[in-house]
Amino acid sequence: MTPLDNPAQDRAGARPLPPEFSPEAPSPVLGFLEFVRKAIPADISLCVLLDGDGRAVDCASGLGLGLSGSGGRRDIVRRALEEGQPIFIGRPGIGPDGAGSLNAADPAPVSVLCLPLLIEGLPAGALYLERQNGSAPFSGRDLELLTALAPSVPHLMKACGFPPPGIRAVPPPALRFSGNGDPAGDRILSLIEKVKDTDAPVFIWGESGTGKELVARTIHETGLRRKGKFVAVNCGAIPDALLESEFFGHARGAFTGALRDKTGLMEDAQGGTFFLDEIGDLSLHLQSKLLRVLQEKEIRRIGENHSRRIDVRIISATNKNIEREIERGCFREDLYYRLRIIPIEIPPLRERGRDILPLLNHFVDKFSSEMNRPRPFFSPGALELLMAYPWPGNVRELQNEVQHSLVLAGRDHLIREEHLSARINPRGDSFSDSSRRFRVAKADFEKRFLSEALRRCGYHRSRTAAEAGLTRQGLFKLMKKHGIEIPARKPG
Repeated sequence: MTPLDNPAQDRAGARPLPPEFSPEAPSPVLGFLEFVRKAIPADISLCVLLDGDGRAVDCASGLGLGLSGSGGRRDIVRRALEEGQPIFIGRPGIGPDGAGSLNAADPAPVSVLCLPLLIEGLPAGALYLERQNGSAPFSGRDLELLTALAPSVPHLMKACGFPPPGIRAVPPPALRFSGNGDPAGDRILSLIEKVKDTDAPVFIWGESGTGKELVARTIHETGLRRKGKFVAVNCGAIPDALLESEFFGHARGAFTGALRDKTGLMEDAQGGTFFLDEIGDLSLHLQSKLLRVLQEKEIRRIGENHSRRIDVRIISATNKNIEREIERGCFREDLYYRLRIIPIEIPPLRERGRDILPLLNHFVDKFSSEMNRPRPFFSPGALELLMAYPWPGNVRELQNEVQHSLVLAGRDHLIREEHLSARINPRGDSFSDSSRRFRVAKADFEKRFLSEALRRCGYHRSRTAAEAGLTRQGLFKLMKKHGIEIPARKPG
């Protein structure tokens, strides 16, 4: 179920929340929201959580207002959850559709900040702040501060046993950038669904970097062969003299240097999938051997005089026009038609605009986890530049750009325009002109938040560190940084 799909009253039919999340009861999340209101004053402040079925629960709201009275607020929260990126409406009088107020019944004009809360890459809730008529609009500094503070919320939610069991599983990577209403993506997703449980060879064609291996992996990981190995080999990256041994293996003494028996990659994929990338670079000699494998379902190691049965599914991919290669005599026509039982064409990324945002989120999640750092968000300006870029290098270029921007952003919680490469941001646009004030505001918030958390936990440091999502050493460092001391116990 898409988050916030249920337009009825949010609590109806939802699983009961733990007592700590009743709006009347004090809880770490409610305490955190109070700190957010002090750090970023707003006329309306909401913290929306999702239950295990993906339904919204308004667990904490300022001024007694929630989502139920405003379709516009609901639309903004839904969009933030679906896109996985903050919504920033910094100018008064601009609603989510670009004109007007959020709802005919709402005071206007408004300025809005809405930040999705993610747990392990899944939408778990959102922080929503709104300023109405008479208040200054939110600034870039406010967005920077909110993104810096928000990572504490998932830790607080987990400490209170939220979200409940039953939250949805993470979809496979390739499925996360297909089927977004784009005809090309929908067509690829439909083909994957049809072929994933068959053994018919699949032939994937597309420009370099379009994500051909992602599609092949998705076919494997969602199909009946997912318990077997996915073995990939780049036919153009291995010298032809070594490729036959890599494919089929060899017996000891078969040639100089063959000191022991070696299992080939195709045999290693037994019960799984063998992916031949850049099949157009395969020599004619190996093409004839591969054709025999497809016909007989057997391989013979170099130096052996008996065959071995194999059970693998063959997926091949290329960026070459194979029909032209056949005309030139560089590719066997009979092999081509053996491989091309199920053809899948991957359009370039410039023709799949709706895939860009899910791909950005996927790679941010992936590389943030690998770098062991909190998952950052893109500033609105950075996201606009990324969405407008034509991506001539396709998915590979986008992946490299995410890595580049993460490295330049360091431990920042917001990837800004200045973190993007010169190709994406040729004018050198900059997001924040108030970084010093932002650091001061963040430090002030950290000090007040930790002081309150210590007080709430009875100055028990291990309990405080767990509630705030910190290690004991991390808590000690922050206490030292901000000069926070544990009050002496009174005698008796």
